[in-house]
Amino acid sequence: MEVFDAIKERHSVRSYKPDPIPDDVLKQVLEAARLAPSWANTQCWRFIVVKDEEMRHKLAETSHPGNRGVLSLKEATVVIVVCAELKKAGYKGGVASSDKGDWFMFDVAVAMQNMVLEAWSLGLGTVYLGLFDSGKVAKLLQVPEGYAVVAMTPLGYPKGEIRLSSRKELSEIAFSESFGKPL
Repeated sequence: MEVFDAIKERHSVRSYKPDPIPDDVLKQVLEAARLAPSWANTQCWRFIVVKDEEMRHKLAETSHPGNRGVLSLKEATVVIVVCAELKKAGYKGGVASSDKGDWFMFDVAVAMQNMVLEAWSLGLGTVYLGLFDSGKVAKLLQVPEGYAVVAMTPLGYPKGEIRLSSRKELSEIAFSESFGKPL
């Protein structure tokens, strides 16, 4: 699959088949995340692969009740919990280098984007999940101090109908030379 095709076709998947993911396929998805660019090549991300059904159910219990992705954490055969080392990305000599502060959210997002696009190209579905109690997840997975739990994504073979979400037109979001000037 071409990269642009994966970008166009990828969508959030919230229902999964019970089929296991082969280890080589899982490693390929993680390798795509590992190769993402990061601030000064700090590579602050860390990935916890959770296959244990009981733990996946416990992770689901940390979610906000209104989170539409809760069931997907139980259904998918793999959940990837993405963490970040704090005060590494965006820092030089222990001091934040920009007005954005700790850059970990940016770096983790880029790594996750690589991950979900590679997953999609391999026939796997994902959904970004962020509406959960990260402290509870950190405790469950023994994430050490100095690291933050940022996001989770179930990973598995999609079940059911695939529907693409609409996107804004390029003219609504891209400008020429200054904000609001048509491209």
